[in-house]
Amino acid sequence: MLTSPLGRLRIISIVEALSYLVLLGIAMPLKYIWGEPQAVKIVGMLHGVLFCIFCAALLDAMLKQKWNLVPPFWIFMASLVPFAPIWVELWLKKQMTGKN
Repeated sequence: MLTSPLGRLRIISIVEALSYLVLLGIAMPLKYIWGEPQAVKIVGMLHGVLFCIFCAALLDAMLKQKWNLVPPFWIFMASLVPFAPIWVELWLKKQMTGKN
């Protein structure tokens, strides 16, 4: 799965989405409710690095798949909305299996 651009994008999309949910659902409440700012520093940095890797994987997939700007635009937009990467995962899985 890691040998193809779509496979790499699928994996990093899931990992990045999980880091976003941990940031929003665990680290931010720890900071703002229980006064533990270190959680946001650590998880926020990890999420930022994963987001940069996600953007690079998205660009790689776009170039190798010869997509126009529409699929990458919607994939990127989905990365900004919690739980929307589930849609991305399902769509990318269909792309990999050839079912459109």
